Formats: sequence, C-alpha cells, structure tokens
Amino acid sequence: MPDANSEAVDYAALADFRHALRQFLVFSERHAAEHGLTAQQHQALLAIRGASSQAVTIGYVADRLAIKPHSASGLVERLQALGLVTRAASETDRRQARIALTPRSCALLEQLSATHREELRRLRPMLVALLARLD
Repeated sequence: MPDANSEAVDYAALADFRHALRQFLVFSERHAAEHGLTAQQHQALLAIRGASSQAVTIGYVADRLAIKPHSASGLVERLQALGLVTRAASETDRRQARIALTPRSCALLEQLSATHREELRRLRPMLVALLARLD
C-alpha cells in the first residue's frame, strides 16, 4: 500500500502534467484565434490533414474530435462557409460526403503547425521530465 508521501508525489506529478497540457492548449487556442479559428476548427483541420490516405467523412471528424456526428456536421458546414474545406459526395457511397482541405486552409494549417511544433520542442524537456515523474 502506498504511503501518504508517495501518494502526494503522484498527485503533484499528475497535477503538474495536467497543468502543462492545459498551458499548451491555451497557447494553441490563442494562436488559432489569431488566425480566425476556434480551437475546434483548428483541431478539425488537423484531423482532416492527418488522415493520410483515409477518406475523411463526418464520422471520421466526429471520431477524431470525440464529438457527435451532428456536431461534426455543423462544424464542417462552418468550415465550408469559411472556404476552408470542400465536401463532395463519395463515389462509393452517395450517403457519405468526402471532406477535403482547400489550399487556403492548407496554408493556414502550415503556419499554425509550424508555431505549434516550435512550442512543443520548447516544452519537450519539461514534458519528458513530468512523464518520468509518473513512472
């Protein structure tokens, strides 16, 4: 059975790790907003871009953002209205729409991702140390 001191250390490590994650999310949200995006819109663009060869559908976006399909549908509609994604009927299943980034959203995502990679490189030593504390 763990003693009170080791439990306190564990809770402190978890609290510090969650704080570091939250600080990164605040950074991310602020930079997305500076580019006219909500955090959820930024995450959706990342999910679409990161899909590689997989066909991106509303269901895929919903799964990657952990939201309901109707919420993902509204999000994609807003991204489409902003000129950031296109929707086209699937060639194999007309009930599904394929979602793709536009050149404008690719350029926007490239800028945001460069800034985020820099921040993650800056945070890497601290995050590694925090994860080591959880071992």
